[in-house]
Amino acid sequence: MAISVAPLTTTVMGAVEERHAGIASGINNAVSRCAGLLAVAGLGILMLGLFARGLDHRLAGIEMPPSARQAIGGQTERLAALKIPAGIPEPARTQARSAVDRAFLDGFRGVMWAAAGLALLASLSAAWLIRDQAFVSQGSQVRQ
Repeated sequence: MAISVAPLTTTVMGAVEERHAGIASGINNAVSRCAGLLAVAGLGILMLGLFARGLDHRLAGIEMPPSARQAIGGQTERLAALKIPAGIPEPARTQARSAVDRAFLDGFRGVMWAAAGLALLASLSAAWLIRDQAFVSQGSQVRQ
């Protein structure tokens, strides 16, 4: 984001007349804030879904009482900070903690891949949509 914000703002501000600079700046800031909000919400939902799916998959291979499995599954919104119930015997307890940690890594990896994909899409759309002003001016002179 640090690499893209300054050029994007420069492009937006350079694309409008000076008398519309305030409006352009306000719209640019509002869109930036909304995009950040949607990114945090969307990636958070993705993380929670991947974590819950990975945890269910990993807990299925561990022998433990159904009540303990349900207690763990009911805490998925806590992600890696969820508590393993005390009534689980030691080998299964260690396996359950490992399952939680691995499910968290699965979710984190998924979010990082999604973020990388979104960054790639953003760069491709910027390359396609943002035109160099000098090039556009030359192109319009050639057509005349």
